[in-house]
Amino acid sequence: MIDFIESHIAGLPSWAERPVVAIVAALIGVVLALAIHTILFRVLVRVARGSTSDADDLVVNRLERPTRWAFLSIGMVMAAREAPALDAVWDRLAPFVMPLLTGWVAIAIFRAFIEAMILRADITVENNRNARRRRTRLGIMSRLGTFLIVFLTISGMLASIPGVKEIGVTLMASAGLAALAVGAAAQPALKALIAGIQMAMTEPISIDDVIILDGEWGRIEDIRTTYVVVRLWDDRRLVVPSNRFLEDTFQNWTKTTSQLLGTVFLYLDHGTDIGPIREEYTRQIKAHRLFDQRAQILQVTDCRDQTLEVRLLMSARDGPTLFDLRCEIRESMMDWIRREMPEALARRRQLQVAPMELAAAPSMVEAMGKGALN
Repeated sequence: MIDFIESHIAGLPSWAERPVVAIVAALIGVVLALAIHTILFRVLVRVARGSTSDADDLVVNRLERPTRWAFLSIGMVMAAREAPALDAVWDRLAPFVMPLLTGWVAIAIFRAFIEAMILRADITVENNRNARRRRTRLGIMSRLGTFLIVFLTISGMLASIPGVKEIGVTLMASAGLAALAVGAAAQPALKALIAGIQMAMTEPISIDDVIILDGEWGRIEDIRTTYVVVRLWDDRRLVVPSNRFLEDTFQNWTKTTSQLLGTVFLYLDHGTDIGPIREEYTRQIKAHRLFDQRAQILQVTDCRDQTLEVRLLMSARDGPTLFDLRCEIRESMMDWIRREMPEALARRRQLQVAPMELAAAPSMVEAMGKGALN
């Protein structure tokens, strides 16, 4: 094919013959590469759509763009073999282009694998502890793996520059003091990075964990390499350095399970009959849709000056459900007490003294004082 092209442009001047051959060869290589890539991915798309798994579609979508450019580079390599002018240009570009395309394809394959694994970890189910742990690990591994691939790709591109190796050898002699200075300046960033890696191993938190931090209730929305995003109950976002979850104390309500115990306190009159209230609470909690049937009890936990403290213990499958259960039980129990046992409502008592007793009070105090002196 190249001989045919050269024979038909033999009448061109010598300065134009080689560039024209190179351009035509490059166009032929690009067209063939795009055609092969298009046919191949149409077949892969049909195969992926015929599968019941979404992971196949995800992998095909991730690989389509980087492999298109990889096919183009292969087409250029094949064309450069037939056109010496194009070969000279490609030799200068290949040390930069090939590592870049290789790294791009590697990142696409790696992320497609991670996302396919994430699809298998469904956190919408009720008992999602293992799925949340798996998603947390995969998320951190994805960022660390991407960083490593990018680092190796840039290193491969820089290594193709002839002067970089000599400069690197020269700089290695004085790298000790520079490394100390950079390490001291980047200590917070390095500390947070190491904390992110440590969290992936020790797992103090996982995606979708319910935590209490600085008095704020929220869920772990995202775990980055150096920081964690906490979505608070009112949809605010709290950005926290990763090392804080390893150095400071915080509450994790879903560390081992999402099931929780909760309490409701009622403050009733001292003369209250507790028996009917305990029966009513048992009836209400067992019939409630949010109760998980694990724990329920009513106890008098304190006797104060004006009231009895009555604690209603209950359980639910997770924190938000427990909060709603406590609110609804508190409301329904107080409504029942107001209607059926109004005498149980707390009331303030005052000691009433007759007027004659008040008039005699000063003389009694004076007499008591004289008796003390005697």
